Amino acid sequence: MLGYASTFGPMTNRARLALPVASYAVLLVSALQTLVVPVVANIQADLGVSTSAASWVVTANLLAAAVFTPMLGRLGDLFGRRPVMLGVLTVVLLGSVLAATTSSLPLLLAGRVAQAASFGLFPLAIGMLREELDPKRLTGAMALVSGMLSVGAGFGLVVTGLLMRHGGDYHRLFWLATALTAIGMAGVWLLPRRAGAATGSLDWTGAALLGLGLVLLILPLEEGNGWGWGSARVLGSLAGAVVVLTAFVLFERRTTHPLISTRMLTHRPLVVANATGLFLGFSMFAVFLSVSALVQTPHDLAGYGFGASVLAASLVYLLPGTAGGVISAPLGGRLVVRFGAKSTLVIAAAVAGAGFAMLTVLHSATWEIIVGALMVNTGVTFGYAALPALLIAHVEPAETGIANSVNSISRSIGMSLGTAFVVTMVTRNPIPGPVPLPHESQFVAVFVTGAILAAIAAVMVGLALPRTRRPELTVPEVEADEVLGAAGLASR
Repeated sequence: MLGYASTFGPMTNRARLALPVASYAVLLVSALQTLVVPVVANIQADLGVSTSAASWVVTANLLAAAVFTPMLGRLGDLFGRRPVMLGVLTVVLLGSVLAATTSSLPLLLAGRVAQAASFGLFPLAIGMLREELDPKRLTGAMALVSGMLSVGAGFGLVVTGLLMRHGGDYHRLFWLATALTAIGMAGVWLLPRRAGAATGSLDWTGAALLGLGLVLLILPLEEGNGWGWGSARVLGSLAGAVVVLTAFVLFERRTTHPLISTRMLTHRPLVVANATGLFLGFSMFAVFLSVSALVQTPHDLAGYGFGASVLAASLVYLLPGTAGGVISAPLGGRLVVRFGAKSTLVIAAAVAGAGFAMLTVLHSATWEIIVGALMVNTGVTFGYAALPALLIAHVEPAETGIANSVNSISRSIGMSLGTAFVVTMVTRNPIPGPVPLPHESQFVAVFVTGAILAAIAAVMVGLALPRTRRPELTVPEVEADEVLGAAGLASR
């Protein structure tokens, strides 16, 4: 079923650490991703900046991840996983210390960009497992590592709630990230040393063009309310994004070792898969940020909301959706086996759309918020389970890793767009008063948009994807493909 990069002899004591270290590394990735989501308002108040400026604590991390992930995976191929993982964790450690010790927004953003290197731990950890584990053990190891994504996200939300109870200082979160990263470094240090298996170079120019193009695209979407949607800065930034991203595509076509293979952007099934990945990433962060902001809105001042603390927002409203991934991830794999990737993606879009539709009309009671957010997150998890199998069905085996890398970037861009959209909507035309609060209709607009995009995604997948036979895979094989695909690695 699977291909492997090395031959296997007797397992050494160091090799036995591969699975626990990989599991911890992936847990760290998802925990760092969710730690700051519930405290954006606290950061805004502490630093005295606007909502849109504070939201860059989330957006900058996701944009940097879109560029770092394929670069770091390539570095692991060139120089070996262990040294690159140690380098990544060193950068994350320094970024966490910087974020924990600063009260300056630019320095905090620099720290969050450094923390974005952690996203590269996923493909590096999966690649390391493929080198160290016997093939018979690898499928089960993949399933365990996959579960760590949901466990880590839930862990991040729980810890945030506990550390921020009674108005705690958000800097504690970054000190915790520092400690967690140090533990990860100690584990990776004990792994076996192996040389890189690839030759070639790193596409620095492509990475720079992609990063600049994404910043020019996202910046005006977040700052449009303040700059004016028809202003020269907004229009100039969007025009610049078109020029730079076009230059990126043209450059990638001509380079020997591109950051992204542009052939992956022209085949119709792959275009649909990447557009769907964009929607899933958008949905995940749109529901995270909008629910967090809505439930923390004081009802006495706005006429809606729950005045929830960060602790309640994390544990009561957001945790059920992320914790549910422990169940919905393997269920998504079973849906792929039973119905195929295309049908599973339609189901995923329908479930997420139903969640957004429910939140549109029902958001005045705690259970309504919890159930709606859970449905959206379940749809996203089903979609993430289906995408790798869809890609495998439409690319050659040698191109599976490239196709999944492009899809991973699409999901990260979608997360950034979801963040920017929510920020734009909740900062428009605030309710007059001592505290600028959004109108309830602005949250409704976010939920309506999510429902409309879900319907578009379902129709697009249903009509644009060709009929394919169901994959002849077992459930464990699909779960393994899910993890390898999310990591941007070829599994077959």
